[in-house]
Amino acid sequence: MRLSSLLIFIVSLLFFSCFPLVADPLVIAHRGASGYLPEHTLEAYQLAIKMGADYIEPDLVFSKDGVLVVRHDNYLGTTTDVEEHPEFASRKRKWAGRDDWFVEDFTLLELKTLRARQAFEGRSKAFDGKYQIPTFQEVIDLVATESARLGRQIGLYPETKLPSHFDSLGYDFVARLLEILDKNNLNKRESRIFIQSFEPGILRRLNDLTEVRLIQLVTPLRGDDGEMQAGIPNVPLREISEYADGVGALKYLLITREGKPTAFVRQAKALGLDVHVWTFRDDAYMSELFESGESELAFYLGLGIDGLFTDFPDTGVRVAGEFTRAR
Repeated sequence: MRLSSLLIFIVSLLFFSCFPLVADPLVIAHRGASGYLPEHTLEAYQLAIKMGADYIEPDLVFSKDGVLVVRHDNYLGTTTDVEEHPEFASRKRKWAGRDDWFVEDFTLLELKTLRARQAFEGRSKAFDGKYQIPTFQEVIDLVATESARLGRQIGLYPETKLPSHFDSLGYDFVARLLEILDKNNLNKRESRIFIQSFEPGILRRLNDLTEVRLIQLVTPLRGDDGEMQAGIPNVPLREISEYADGVGALKYLLITREGKPTAFVRQAKALGLDVHVWTFRDDAYMSELFESGESELAFYLGLGIDGLFTDFPDTGVRVAGEFTRAR
């Protein structure tokens, strides 16, 4: 049976009462306002900022000529019109079991000739073919411009994608990332920046080289039968506390199949870790437990999380605001 809005509200209050007062939960625009516009475009980020997101999330990969550009994956077939460019037909190849075009085979100039597409079925395709692939520097520039215009500091939440893979190709992710942060006077603790990664190795390196806050992305550990273990992350929380400031947790870590909270948030906070949860989508929520994406989000806010990733920043801002005012 799905949880009703009233029950969600009651459970949220009960669980939140178990935690001390904390700062308002952060709304992180996952790939920008990707529920409305093609992901990881300047236009999607700008829309997210307009909707009131606290942070925008650029995923970083390398172009062939060593420029950090913004894509969720290192392959291009899903989110761009690369297949419509006959001049790049010969670039298609196999890697890691996938037959596609890969960003590391294209220079920045070549990538700029591609146009972004909406990757999710059921979402508007009206803006396909209109927007370019941005560089990380262009995203930083957008954030600086919009922060000054709006009079509020918008945060950056970059993810290092496949750092071991790019290191194997000769791209030093750590050096290049820190170079850009230094250039923009952002390599300091007080900057509104979180750096996230699924790979502990790069975060351990960064921990020795920067005061910028670090987030370890985690998923549920899988048992011998392949089933996800609710509440148990694939990287132990105590280990994470040695080098990171928080965890970016897949939402299934915080809840059982029956809809009951796990001990994950309590355990993470006991180790001094922030808890940011991904990914909340108006069009893809746990319908077996919740009646809407909003009720799902309200439930998680009630668990005392510190931030949330959402494809729909307007929904995140509204629900988080209602939660903050009610507590």
